[in-house]
Amino acid sequence: MKTLNDLKVKIFADGAEKASMMEMHSKPFVQGLTTNPTLMAKAGIKDYRAFCKDILTEIKHKSLSFEVFTDDLNEMERQALEIASWGDNVYVKIPVTNTKQQTCYELVKKLAKQKVKLNVTALMTLAQVRDVVASLEPNVPSYVSVFAGRIADTGRDPVPVMAAAVEILKLAPASELIWASPRELLNIYQADEVGCQIITVTPDVIKKLSLIGYDLDTFSLDTVKMFYKDATEAGYKL
Repeated sequence: MKTLNDLKVKIFADGAEKASMMEMHSKPFVQGLTTNPTLMAKAGIKDYRAFCKDILTEIKHKSLSFEVFTDDLNEMERQALEIASWGDNVYVKIPVTNTKQQTCYELVKKLAKQKVKLNVTALMTLAQVRDVVASLEPNVPSYVSVFAGRIADTGRDPVPVMAAAVEILKLAPASELIWASPRELLNIYQADEVGCQIITVTPDVIKKLSLIGYDLDTFSLDTVKMFYKDATEAGYKL
C-alpha cells in the first residue's frame, strides 16, 4: 500500500489549541492549518483577534484558515476583509450560507474579485459546490471545503460526491478541494484516490499515521494484550 510520502493529497491540521497547532506546524507533512469558532470556543479562546494574530507570529509560511463568525452578510464582509489583512498566508473561511440559509455566493464573488483568499466551508451538496465555484475568481487561490465526514454520518457514501466535486473544481484552476471532517485514517487514502487536493485532519487521526501498513497479525495481538492488561489492572474476578 502507499506510504505517506506516496500520497499526493495535502494534509492540513484542524484544531484551536496553540500547543497542538505548534506541534502540527512542526511536522513537515502538515502543509497547512485550519480552525473554526467551535474549536476555538472549546479551547477556551476568549479574544478571537488576539489568538489569531498570536498564531500568525509563529506560523508565517503555511496556509492558515480563520473563519468569520457573524450572521449578518455585511458584517461578514467587514470581518473577512480584516482577517484577510492579517497575512498573505491567511485564508478567510466563509460559510456557504448563514443560519437563515441565505446563501453567501454574492459575498464570495465580491471578496474573490478583491483577491481575498477564501475557504468556503460547510458544503455538503454538489449543487453548493457548483454555485461556489461559479462565484470564485478562476485565478485567485481558494479552498472549497466539502464536509465528507458529515455526509458519511447520514449513511451516504461521500466518495462519489467528492469525485464529482474534483471535476467541478477544474473550472476554477487556482482553487483546491478540501475533504473536511474526516472520521478515520482511511479517509486520507480515499481523498487521495479521487484526486482531492487537501484533507483536514484532527490530531487524533494524525497520530494514527504511524499505523500505515502496520502488520494486522501484530495489531490483532496488540489488541488482545490491551484487553488482558485492562482486565488485570481492573482486578476483575469471576
